[in-house]
Amino acid sequence: MAVPADPPDGTPEGIGGGDEEFRREDYEYEYRSVVFDEDFVRAARLQEFSAEERVGEHARAVRSRSLWSGGGTARPGNGTPSRSARQGLLLVLLIALAFSSAVYLGLRNPAAPVPDTRTEPLTSTVVPLAPTVPVPGGQPADLYANSPAADFRVGAAGIAMPAVRRTRHFTDGQVVTALSIAKDYLVQSSLDPDVLAGTATRPVRVLVDPDQLDQFDRSMASPSGDGRHAATGWLVRFDPGTAVVADSRVRVSGNLAFDEVSPDELEVTTDHTFVYAVRPATGAPSAADGASLFTVRRELRLRFDREDLASRRAELLSAHVMAGPQSCSTEPAEGFRPLLAGAGPTTVGPAASDPYASGHPRRSTGLCGVLAPAATPVSPAG
Repeated sequence: MAVPADPPDGTPEGIGGGDEEFRREDYEYEYRSVVFDEDFVRAARLQEFSAEERVGEHARAVRSRSLWSGGGTARPGNGTPSRSARQGLLLVLLIALAFSSAVYLGLRNPAAPVPDTRTEPLTSTVVPLAPTVPVPGGQPADLYANSPAADFRVGAAGIAMPAVRRTRHFTDGQVVTALSIAKDYLVQSSLDPDVLAGTATRPVRVLVDPDQLDQFDRSMASPSGDGRHAATGWLVRFDPGTAVVADSRVRVSGNLAFDEVSPDELEVTTDHTFVYAVRPATGAPSAADGASLFTVRRELRLRFDREDLASRRAELLSAHVMAGPQSCSTEPAEGFRPLLAGAGPTTVGPAASDPYASGHPRRSTGLCGVLAPAATPVSPAG
């Protein structure tokens, strides 16, 4: 057998070097180790049809292999792509789908703002209301019956919940949670006997957002009328050396309202009037005609994010408080110092402020107001 390099009739005589370059033994030795394994054959771009396939009419001698096959073969007889071919095509489709989705979402929301989760500090205004007439005294029940608080409800019953509806981004259940936390805050900060006496702050503190606790603690430890650290901005309490609550059945009236201020925050506003029967801190608790009424109107703005709702706490953003009768010369930031039964008017201040007139604009200037005569109970003796 001639090797591919030999002429058809063999090597002509007289031509040297043929034995050295094209020796049969070297050729056979060189290519003996070349093995065309199955993977190599299947990876060929052209593949010959079987004899049976070539018998068919208009059949081609060879078939071209698909670029998507990845070296696999078609199933004999039907030309169906192999599993590796299908996997390759599926991978390309998935990549195209992911890219299209990314482009679509980027066009729909190119730069979604990061929500601002910073908690604002409380700002508070506490306005003492000075009387223009002597403070009437009497038994608590008689004083209530002869005052604008005669029809007020007692305690937490006076803090009524509004009709609830879902907002765009909060369910009705989440709205109910926000309102219930706001009501709890009002109850603990305005009606708890220990809080009113100035002997406890924890019932209120546990409802305050953790980011406001430093401000709250400073307000309790070192109250100041600087608009940020008045204890009476956070809660109602009386100076224990001046007055104590004579009747635990505090009269309450007001309303709650809510609104969605951002996709992640609900805001609840409260406007309530609390009427307390108080008596002097010293003296017989059951002394006849020793009690008088002290009225506090609190307008609060509380905010809740989703974490606040889950933890049942509130961010108290603002508090506007009017309270009287008090003297304009006293500092109400630490605790209220009521003018008690029989005390006469001590000042004539700016335009009168009626804490019962919740529909009227509130006083926002100055540090002292005048208690409207209509807010003073009629003396039972009169």
